[in-house]
Amino acid sequence: MSTTAMLQLKQDLTQLTEKERQEISAFLHRLKQETTSWKKEMTRRMSEMDTGKKYRLPKILKPA
Repeated sequence: MSTTAMLQLKQDLTQLTEKERQEISAFLHRLKQETTSWKKEMTRRMSEMDTGKKYRLPKILKPA
């Protein structure tokens, strides 16, 4: 993607409603979960959890 196209995409995203941005965010997250590296990392973590290691989810700060 060219720099100009990326800039246009970012500008277009700023015009979306909060709900539309949430939908885009969920879509991008699903795309990430389909990658080989994500699947390998989750497999590794699940194996570690099977041995007793615990993981905490990162705290997500919500805007006030």
